[in-house]
Amino acid sequence: MAIDPGNTERYSGVRLTDRIGIGVLTRLVSRDLVDEVLVETGRREQRSRALPARVVVYYVMALSLFFGDAYEEVMRRLVGGLQFLGTWRKGWQVPTTGAISQARTRLGAEPMRALFERVAVPMAPSTMPSAWYQSWRLMAIDGVVLDVPDTPTNAAAFQRSGNHIASSPFPQVRIVGLVECGTHAVVAASPGSVREYERELAEPLFPAMTDDMLILADRGFYSYDFWKAARSTGAHLLWRIKTHVNLPVYETLPDGSYRSALLPKSMRSDMARGKTRRIDRYEIPVRVVDYQIANRDNSGEVIRLVTSITDHETAPAVELAALYHQRWEFELVLDEIETHQTGGSRVLRSKTPELVKQEIWGLLLTHYAIRHLMTEAAEQDHIDPDRLSFIRTLRVVRRHITDQAAFSPQQTQNSAPSNDH
Repeated sequence: MAIDPGNTERYSGVRLTDRIGIGVLTRLVSRDLVDEVLVETGRREQRSRALPARVVVYYVMALSLFFGDAYEEVMRRLVGGLQFLGTWRKGWQVPTTGAISQARTRLGAEPMRALFERVAVPMAPSTMPSAWYQSWRLMAIDGVVLDVPDTPTNAAAFQRSGNHIASSPFPQVRIVGLVECGTHAVVAASPGSVREYERELAEPLFPAMTDDMLILADRGFYSYDFWKAARSTGAHLLWRIKTHVNLPVYETLPDGSYRSALLPKSMRSDMARGKTRRIDRYEIPVRVVDYQIANRDNSGEVIRLVTSITDHETAPAVELAALYHQRWEFELVLDEIETHQTGGSRVLRSKTPELVKQEIWGLLLTHYAIRHLMTEAAEQDHIDPDRLSFIRTLRVVRRHITDQAAFSPQQTQNSAPSNDH
């Protein structure tokens, strides 16, 4: 949107804060959507403030774009392109760090979580082969641990990792997410204490799983009950499992895989002792793929996969073995967030548990918006999103904020019409 600085009197009746946005990302996280979420979560103010809740939402996202900058500097970047407006000089000053912290506290974490859940959905079109296998959208679940500031409330809420000899220097938050492999989009997430198991934190991800997905997971996620719950969503599963788990061979298939069944741990013990009564009630049919990653001396680690796709002709063993390694796309997502968005610092900036969660949702929402922009660009140019650079896109988004101020496409009273980005 272009504005003639010589005609700024037309904006004299508009508050500067009505114009703040987050560059090209405002198109996805629009003013109207933010306002809807604020109403739904009961955070819409009843009186005018220097930092309205909508501005704080965009500010929290900006914190993840300019991670190394101080609070006030991030606000300066957010409003920098609006300095020519009369309202900047007359009626609004950059708030102090204390005022910004208070505004973040008033907002809380819930609006950012709700906004992420409204926006973050799988985005790979069916024309993007790298994002699909057969008719299934490739997804992965995994977790990451981040440090948070060492305050009493953070330590109590998130705890520390370690053992009887030593513990981590910072409290830590564990985040488990569901990622679309082809686009690197995080579509669901669950933060919690570092002492919580990944399986426990992954349970809130179930509503985001659908029957058009094939979900990849490492061996740390397997348990009979967790598999059963995940499969009940309709999604198909391809998970690694520990090789010492005893899986009966019911039928060896031409591709080298075999049909088997999952059982509760207690019943596996019964079966080993020859007790098979009522076992069929609890069996979950699966197919098992064993393969070895060979080293130069022809030795190597044995990988065991179990899948709910029991038809070997639909999904041959060699294809599933190659497919499983798409799970590592999650590691690339973590690198984008940890190395580029946070500048390599694994310590978040928030000093209370509520603001830690708010910051996490801001990080994930901003990452998703950047990835959405990249997927759109890749689709227009008919290329794989992997060919686009995340860090270059991040720099473009930062420039849009600092150079153009990224006005919200929503018109306000006494404002000139705006063009969509």
